[in-house]
Amino acid sequence: MDGKMFVGRVLLVSVFCLWIPSLVVEGRNGTTITNSTNSSTPRVLRVGALFTLNSIIGRSAKPALMAAFDDVNDNSNVLPGVKLEVVLHDTNCSGFVGTMEALQLMEDEVVAAIGPQSSGIAHVISHVVNELHVPLVSFGATDPSLSSLQYPYFVRSTQSDYYQMYAIADLVDYYRWREVIAIYVDDDNGRNGISVLGDALAKKRAKISYKAPFPPGALKKDISDLLNGVNLMESRVFVLHVNPDNGLNIFSLAEKLGMMNSGYVWIATDWLASALDSLEPVDPKTMNLLQGVLALRHHTPDTNEKKSFLSRMKRLKDKETPSFNSYALYAYDSVWLVARALDAFLKEGGMVSFSSDPKLRDTNGSMLHLESLRIFGDGAKFLEAILRTNFTGLTGEVQFDLEKNRMHPAYDILNIGGSGMRRIGYWSNYSGLSVVAPEILYKKPPNTSTSSQQLYSVIWPGETTNKPRGWVFPNNGRPLRIAVPNRVSYLEFVSKDKNPPGVRGYCIDVFEAAINLLPYPVPRKYILFGPGDRNPSYDDLASQVALNNFDAAVGDVTIVPNRTRFLDFTQPYMESGLVVVVPVKEIKSSPWSFLKPFTAQMWCVTGAFFIFVGTVVWILEHRHNPEFRGRPKKQLMTVCWFSFSTMFFSHRENTVSGLGRLVLIIWLFVVLIINSSYTASLTSILTVQQLSSQIEGIDSLISGTQPIGIQEGSFARKYLTEELNIQPSRIVTLKNMEAYIDALERGPKDGGVVAVVDELPYIEILMSSTNCKFRTVGQEFTKSGWGFAFQRDSPLAVDMSTAILQLSENGDLQKIHDKWLLKHDCSVQDNVDSNELSLSSFWGLFLICGIACVLSLIAFSIKVFCQYNKFNPEPEQDDQEISPTRPKDKRLFRSTTSFRELMYFVDKKEKEIKEILRQKSKKRRRSLSSDGQSSSPI
Repeated sequence: MDGKMFVGRVLLVSVFCLWIPSLVVEGRNGTTITNSTNSSTPRVLRVGALFTLNSIIGRSAKPALMAAFDDVNDNSNVLPGVKLEVVLHDTNCSGFVGTMEALQLMEDEVVAAIGPQSSGIAHVISHVVNELHVPLVSFGATDPSLSSLQYPYFVRSTQSDYYQMYAIADLVDYYRWREVIAIYVDDDNGRNGISVLGDALAKKRAKISYKAPFPPGALKKDISDLLNGVNLMESRVFVLHVNPDNGLNIFSLAEKLGMMNSGYVWIATDWLASALDSLEPVDPKTMNLLQGVLALRHHTPDTNEKKSFLSRMKRLKDKETPSFNSYALYAYDSVWLVARALDAFLKEGGMVSFSSDPKLRDTNGSMLHLESLRIFGDGAKFLEAILRTNFTGLTGEVQFDLEKNRMHPAYDILNIGGSGMRRIGYWSNYSGLSVVAPEILYKKPPNTSTSSQQLYSVIWPGETTNKPRGWVFPNNGRPLRIAVPNRVSYLEFVSKDKNPPGVRGYCIDVFEAAINLLPYPVPRKYILFGPGDRNPSYDDLASQVALNNFDAAVGDVTIVPNRTRFLDFTQPYMESGLVVVVPVKEIKSSPWSFLKPFTAQMWCVTGAFFIFVGTVVWILEHRHNPEFRGRPKKQLMTVCWFSFSTMFFSHRENTVSGLGRLVLIIWLFVVLIINSSYTASLTSILTVQQLSSQIEGIDSLISGTQPIGIQEGSFARKYLTEELNIQPSRIVTLKNMEAYIDALERGPKDGGVVAVVDELPYIEILMSSTNCKFRTVGQEFTKSGWGFAFQRDSPLAVDMSTAILQLSENGDLQKIHDKWLLKHDCSVQDNVDSNELSLSSFWGLFLICGIACVLSLIAFSIKVFCQYNKFNPEPEQDDQEISPTRPKDKRLFRSTTSFRELMYFVDKKEKEIKEILRQKSKKRRRSLSSDGQSSSPI
């Protein structure tokens, strides 16, 4: 910016040499205005207008500008008694002419200058207005750098390109493109706008892959050569940021080069909408040229005032344009902005006076007459009045933020198709992309989340509704350079091959299957990476991809954090993680192995329940079932036999009582569960293997001091030493599987290792190949996976991830796995102690069975006592039949007799009891009948 100020100063001095002598002549003729010292409100105030009249923006802005001055002068509420007089100058699209015209404008002692439309001219003129304290209100200079503190008197009444570039970045992110090519005019507006676009894209993890500038006024041949160059590049998303007067020529050249066909994306800044809005109705040939292009346009609310104004402009007879663009609306509002600010400025006591600048004095006989330039005395105060002005104009709410930018910036997103432009949505810095008008969204809470971003469908170049991929492989004949690790071990995953394509293995088959699912061809070349006599370093492989020596890395590349910082990985196609491997040995069978499935407590409780359930069933069946009757010795044998025969479901005694059957069914279910568990546990114990070391997992390794083996080239070394703080001296690098086996079998005492730390896929191959002589201990202590690595922001990474998911869903990924890696499964066996079953696993079953037995005994007892009460003879009869001499002996005798009778009663068969009770009932009825007859009168 300092260099730019120096250039402006030099240009100003050159202009002064040409311009000041004419001022001297005019001053001598009495045409200059002297310093004003009148404190009263002036009747006429001059406002300058400075822009290129013969341009698309100028032809729209001039009628609107003049209409605004007329409307202000006709309005009695704003600047009553004061007439605004416009001083119009043409910059003629030239920085030099624009500067000269600005100096001539300052001669007329204007209180403000409206314009220019060119950002380049605005940069130069801003130095003039800064010195003379005259606000410069521009409706067309959109360069973001003009908002800097270097230009305090520059006020932008339109939207800054800062917001337009962020709108384009959101648009690129919405369609998931990662790279764009910027084509722009190499001037202040073009360079600074594209610079902001690069920053905005970086926040979306996208970038400008190539900047293609061309000078103002470039020949068609130069532009054609530039387009030819970018057409050979990878990206197919072009952002076109040029001037509206010559921008359509670029599309004409692009069509001749075939760059308006399917697969291309063109995003034009607001210049295209401004050009087309000014040319309505647009020539059909021009519209056919622009089919599928996306364009941005300043969003202005569709109000009745706006419609009425545009209708009024179209009725003008001497207009130089068939229609009007958005810059006409901003020019109209700029005049009203100055008028309202002047009104507030004068009401606050501001004075319009000009004085000479003491710093502008001629020395050494100079003929520049610098004292002719005058300073607006209250210019700073008037600038403050402009910046705090707030009103609703044709372009919406006119209000400025702290950085002097219009508040609520918004753009229409347009899609050119058919015979016109179709609005597919809006962008605002309030809610991002939306199909709802910004003025409606302002009434709601802001929402810029990804899920809320929405646009209508687009017709892309080539008249297709399918979203373009946004990139192709460069048309420079170079295929994709794919690095493949040149391994010496675990060749099932990736290895060198004599046949095309020169490599083979599980990883290669997965990559080829995913490539074949892509909707476009991928020319590729596999290049082996590594010396060939040992495994390469995978960190070095990742670095080579990041350094652009390779385009991708395909193989058993683990996705770890330090690699994802500079590479893009696909979706993992295989799960992986570090595990600890130790050797195992067979356990010799013991003569007492059959006792090990259950703990001692479990054996005791099980045996007690066998006896208990047998006894309960005997009690419940004794009165009903003759098989449970007989001599006491026989009945004891029956209880024992019945109890333990249920273990094998071979009991020959039948149960006839309901309660007995209930208890037996529950018990047989318990026995079934116990038998099944015993069989499974015994089988496991007889086939179990035992660790030959005391390592139980990664924690044992960390706390130990013995050597640990890792695979050569693996990231495990860095993880163990840096993350787990294991001494590097303990790490032993092993070259291949044979080295693994030898080191583990020898052990740390004979120069081997106590354990090997490696990724699970390798270990599964190791265990399978050695007939399960080794096993893992503990859990995986890292969670990661294998993926294909691409350069940062490569669009292939996203497409390949989608293809890998498709392989997983349709089963092809599993088929490839089975083809290369399906081996003998070494299931992880637990040790003997862990296979012992304790009471804690079965106490619920025993509880249910015990409750069923107790409830059955209670029900049986209640039934027996009820029968016994009916069977027991009357107390009077007992006293008569048995009459001891002493009362004490009488009670003792009765108690002993009652218990013996109860046991005798319980031991009787159920049928006998029922028969006795039936006889006693008949006898009682006869006795009652005879007593009734004897008591009746004769």
